[in-house]
Amino acid sequence: MAEIKALLFDVDGTLADTEKDGHRVAFNQAFQEADLDWHWTVDIYGDLLSVTGGKERIRYYLEKYQVPAPEVDDLAGFIADLHKAKTAHYTRLLGEGSIPLRPGVERLLNEARENGVRLAIATTTTPANVTALLENTLGKASIDWFEVIAAGDIVPAKKPAPDIYLWAMEKMEVTPDEVVAFEDSENGVRSVVDAGINRLLVTVNDYTREHNFDGASLVLNELGEPDRPAKVISGKGPAKGYVTLDDVFNL
Repeated sequence: MAEIKALLFDVDGTLADTEKDGHRVAFNQAFQEADLDWHWTVDIYGDLLSVTGGKERIRYYLEKYQVPAPEVDDLAGFIADLHKAKTAHYTRLLGEGSIPLRPGVERLLNEARENGVRLAIATTTTPANVTALLENTLGKASIDWFEVIAAGDIVPAKKPAPDIYLWAMEKMEVTPDEVVAFEDSENGVRSVVDAGINRLLVTVNDYTREHNFDGASLVLNELGEPDRPAKVISGKGPAKGYVTLDDVFNL
């Protein structure tokens, strides 16, 4: 197989467990601020995660749960403004230190950098959310760790479409067999597989542990740490009990 040149990371649920206590909370704060009687419980939000993209998720909520739409002239504009307010609340939560990186993430990123392996982000969340997470967990300089940050509406179709990964690889001038992708969800796996990437590591979370991860090289509960071994769900587990760059290269 070709030499690995780059690692491509999803963000929400992969770099950090952002959904339940981050995005969900921020959505509810935005709803309250807009005088809406909507409230996304943990279970409702788990269902809404089948749709990628915050604005798309709001529309899906209105349709799936038959919630009357607000009486506004421009529903699309209203949803966009609501999502913008949600992003502001989410950024504030990050600034408060409420959302740490998942175990092993910072360690693996540093190991990749020390060995000259290129890094990129491929996510459906907004660029503002990516920046806020990185700055509040790894420091402002960490933005420059990532050669490409492919995020939000930069492509026409969000995951499970492969567009975001194809865009990132095009910008980096790498081929699918020269990268390893990191994901946490079924939609993410489908996006990776349809982009032609055949080396994929999945770390599940509370919302995604029952998803279908067909196509993944390795599925774990987390990347792990020297004092906190990862639990293998499928595939060949890491040699030392936690994921190192050698494990990634051997997927």
